[in-house]
Amino acid sequence: MKEQERTPPNFWNMVSNLALVRFLLLFASGWAGLQLLAYFETAVAVFTIAALVAFLLNYPVRTLQRLLPRSLAVALVVLFTILVFGGLTVTVGVTLLSQGQQLIDSMTEFLNALAPLSDRIEAFLRARNLQVNLQVIEEQLRNQALAGVVSSIAFLQVFLTNLLNLILIMVVASFMLLDGERLWLLVLKFIPRHLHRRLSVTIERNFLGFFQAQILLMLFLTTASFVVFLLLGVKFPLILAFIIGLFDLVPGIGATLGISLVCFIVLSQSVWLALKVLAACIVLQQIQDNFIHPRLMQNSLNLNPVVVFFALLVGARAAGLLGIFLAIPLAGVIVSWFDIEEMQAEG
Repeated sequence: MKEQERTPPNFWNMVSNLALVRFLLLFASGWAGLQLLAYFETAVAVFTIAALVAFLLNYPVRTLQRLLPRSLAVALVVLFTILVFGGLTVTVGVTLLSQGQQLIDSMTEFLNALAPLSDRIEAFLRARNLQVNLQVIEEQLRNQALAGVVSSIAFLQVFLTNLLNLILIMVVASFMLLDGERLWLLVLKFIPRHLHRRLSVTIERNFLGFFQAQILLMLFLTTASFVVFLLLGVKFPLILAFIIGLFDLVPGIGATLGISLVCFIVLSQSVWLALKVLAACIVLQQIQDNFIHPRLMQNSLNLNPVVVFFALLVGARAAGLLGIFLAIPLAGVIVSWFDIEEMQAEG
């Protein structure tokens, strides 16, 4: 008797009601989580930034703790940080805002000066039966360039003028430095005891280590760009270096976008100067990516570039600017926690 051929099982027959209910509950939980995140966006941003500040300040606190009580060490470090930040706000911050306003005026004049040139190019092409409307392209370039510069300066202005949130961040960070260990033990109570060590290592390497390395990379590229701009005689060197550093905080393509925007801005000063700025910034970016970045990130993130861009898009959609900064380290924690080799970078 011949065996009857087995037909492959239908997918819908394999799906049970229990599996569908679990999927719907998981989907509903994710949607509710995003709604809560959007509703408490300010509070989440304040506590997240405070946690990062507390993590960074914990290193000097540990050093002083060898000589002083922890409470006194925390007070000295926080006071020194406030004084340094206040001094930078009064000096560097005011200079940045002044150069930023001058830069916007300079860019507006440059873009307005391009209008006659685009008309001549359009007439030249129409004389050869090439119907091209350069006004649309010119308008898009104008809007994109000004939007990038204005957004960078507006971010700086909000950051410097939102004094209440800055004070709140420092207060919360101070309490986190004092009672951070007890708060962390509270979080660990929600997971099994045998996973405590693994969770601590995973978060320290992928989340906290990422921000530490990213801030150091941003400081390097900003400082090096500022020195190069001074040597090349570029106008508004401080605000242009700040724009590059601000974009560099976005992992992956951030530095490239910042350099492209700055080179387009310098184009209004001189074409030859813009080419020299482009070459110098490419060299600095290669130094950062090939020499500094691997050493700072060697014990941190290990993500496939596709996963990085996917995380950035999801983070931006879920939580805006805060989601962009948190998406990469959170993705690193998930990939490392579940040990997903397919999502890790090769080598």
